[in-house]
Amino acid sequence: MNRWRVVIGGMSMNLALGSLYAWSVFVLPLEKEFGWTRAQTSWVFTIAIVTFALTFILAGRIQDKLGPRPCALAGALLVSLGFFLASMTTSLLFLYVVFGLIVGAGNGFGYATPIPVASKWFPDKRGLVVGLMVGGYGASSAIIGPMATRWIDSMGWRPTFQLLGATFFVLGMLGTWLMVNPPQGYRPAGWTPKATGSGASPDYSPLEMLRTRRFYEMWVAYCLGTTAGLMTISQLVPFARSAGMTAAAATFAITVGAAGNAGGRILSGWLSDTLGRLTTLRIMILGSAIAMPALFLFREQTLLLYILVVAVYWCYGTQLSVFASTTADMYGTRNLGTNYGLLFTAWGAAGIIGPMIGAWVYDAFGGYRYAFYAASFLAVVAFGSLTLAASSRFSEQVATAQSAHAGKV
Repeated sequence: MNRWRVVIGGMSMNLALGSLYAWSVFVLPLEKEFGWTRAQTSWVFTIAIVTFALTFILAGRIQDKLGPRPCALAGALLVSLGFFLASMTTSLLFLYVVFGLIVGAGNGFGYATPIPVASKWFPDKRGLVVGLMVGGYGASSAIIGPMATRWIDSMGWRPTFQLLGATFFVLGMLGTWLMVNPPQGYRPAGWTPKATGSGASPDYSPLEMLRTRRFYEMWVAYCLGTTAGLMTISQLVPFARSAGMTAAAATFAITVGAAGNAGGRILSGWLSDTLGRLTTLRIMILGSAIAMPALFLFREQTLLLYILVVAVYWCYGTQLSVFASTTADMYGTRNLGTNYGLLFTAWGAAGIIGPMIGAWVYDAFGGYRYAFYAASFLAVVAFGSLTLAASSRFSEQVATAQSAHAGKV
């Protein structure tokens, strides 16, 4: 079959799943109706992120064993069901369960599907194609954010949850239908694996991967590097409103951020095919460390705020794309669902740290200044950890080459 079909399927699936990034649209309406605090509503997003990351491991294992369609179907059903049930919210606990747990689990099952499928169909364009697939996730809020805002204004947040649930069901079913693995031993026409680089890595089992030092260095970098993006995503609309923006201008920041998020996933994924995965990641994480404090300092200048939101989301989106491709390069594709699921728990941890920093700082100080500075510092630490991972990879490659040479002698 035409391998580009799975790209369409992956993008459709991720357009539905990326609704998670539009959560901040619902924050103010819910707080207004129920009198909840920012810290309380932030826990909805945090629970969803953590559930997403944890179920990703299980889903990755199922995907490795049974193929992509069972996971894709489960993801589509859970996300659409969670959004529909969220329309019936009357308490925080109920919202924590239906949005935090059910929508979060749907994301874990759905998101586990496209990355391994793309990596197997496109070993020759892995960075670009994984970027295109997960770019749908990043671009989703550009569509869903403004749409949900208009619907909330015209008919309220309860019907909006229901309509979004129906939309996600249709997109998820399309993605499920198109998700299929290539035949065993598949190689693109005219492509031959190089001596080094994508396609040549041995297939590590999860236990073998966990015995390598570079996994933990990458885990720390992934966690701390995505903290900045997740903090901004969870608080973007309230932060923009606190800077004096109108509701429409604050909501438009979601669209602007989504463009940066999708651009980072797609274009940085393509760039990593030529520049190198770890080099691309280090550049973007360092950029995040610079952009975060700048975003706070220039928050009252609308154009600069939009530009810096693009920068923060771009750096964040890059990591969601390129860390996935890096895992495939380093540890192979046979167990990629499980292996990347284990690394993806770093993103889940960031989902606790980022929103918690933003909400706690806001409730304690009445503003976000120290949250942006803290996220910048963590990005610097992530840069250092990724630098160590690069040196670990070089050392292991040298050791492997020496071992192979000794065997020939």
